Amino acid sequence: MRRREFLRVIGGAAAWPVAAHAQQRGRMPLVLVWLGGSADDPETQRRHNVFRDAMYELGWIDGRTVRLEYRATADAEQHRTMATELAGLSPDVIVTGSAPVLAAAYRQTKSIPIVFMNVTDPVSDGFVASLARPGGNVTGFTIFEHHSPANGWRCSRRSYHHDTRGGGAES
Repeated sequence: MRRREFLRVIGGAAAWPVAAHAQQRGRMPLVLVWLGGSADDPETQRRHNVFRDAMYELGWIDGRTVRLEYRATADAEQHRTMATELAGLSPDVIVTGSAPVLAAAYRQTKSIPIVFMNVTDPVSDGFVASLARPGGNVTGFTIFEHHSPANGWRCSRRSYHHDTRGGGAES
């Protein structure tokens, strides 16, 4: 999946709880996009822009149908400070861009929906119960496909037996 398509999916996941909360509250929904890194870093700014564009393509227009707030924190102290600001901001959903940022948001709130991206193993890290049924207020996307060793073995056997060149891999 290409990066833009991936962020479009993230935007859709972020938009679902926003729509539900906004209808209940009667105000413009607030999405807090909180990434790791420095706010003036060109890569961080590019990721913010891609997210904004993906939300726009989904019909969520910053300043008209949704309010997007961007934050970037680079270290543990900044993460803790930003996490304490969450209560005052009252976002409808938080989109996080790294495991340390997700950890800070997760410790701070159990009621605001959190959508994560770029988290390697949210199950082992204790953020979600499983990828299929995350439970709680946290959901999101990981770039790795987690599976059991037995499932990996079946896939390896299948590809070995279907090798059309006749070579196959041996150990």
